[in-house]
Amino acid sequence: MYVKDHMTKNPYTIKKDTSVSKALDIMQQHRFHRLPVVDDEGKLIGLVTAGLISEGSGANITSLDIYELNYLLSKTKVDGLMIRDVKKIGPEELLEAAAQSMLDNGVNVLPVVDDDNKVVGIITEKDIFQTFVDLLGYKHQGTRFVLACKDRPGEFAHASKLFADADANLESLAVYHTAERGTEVVVKATGEISVEDMTKILKDAGYEIHDIVQTTKIGTTVRYPVE
Repeated sequence: MYVKDHMTKNPYTIKKDTSVSKALDIMQQHRFHRLPVVDDEGKLIGLVTAGLISEGSGANITSLDIYELNYLLSKTKVDGLMIRDVKKIGPEELLEAAAQSMLDNGVNVLPVVDDDNKVVGIITEKDIFQTFVDLLGYKHQGTRFVLACKDRPGEFAHASKLFADADANLESLAVYHTAERGTEVVVKATGEISVEDMTKILKDAGYEIHDIVQTTKIGTTVRYPVE
């Protein structure tokens, strides 16, 4: 998974001499909260956010009335409020690297720049969340089985063969480790076989099933009881 496949391409950008009121208008009109600031060549020089504007302009605590505040914001340039040391990432970087950078730096957005530092996209924590949900197929039609597995070579192959032999198509497959339950494999599958029959096949093969959730065509989920 690469940043370029999940970022917003060709995002709105502004210049450093853009007024704060104009920046706010753009954010409100398009329903986002951050704007990369670029020079005349489109190279990244800063980042402005709705939070920075609110904090930097004193909009939340000012004694000015609405007309005076609007006048102030129209005369104030983003140059004085923007972040200059912007954390950024390249489009060819792995999505995991973007997520780790956000965690390490305590940010929720990364401008995406090419080799010339020109802004080609922007990626946010919301994009990361959406990718995580899509990767595990949470809203896609099918049934998700969570199996307790031994952490050893061949375990994926064995579990996958059980589904393949039942003519079930694997939509996603993931593994994670927990302190309480040990290693678990999450399998999302579709096919004609019933949940009850697939459950019996897995149990007969020695798997302990921790969870079963089925997603319907319209995206609703049903959790099956696990004995």
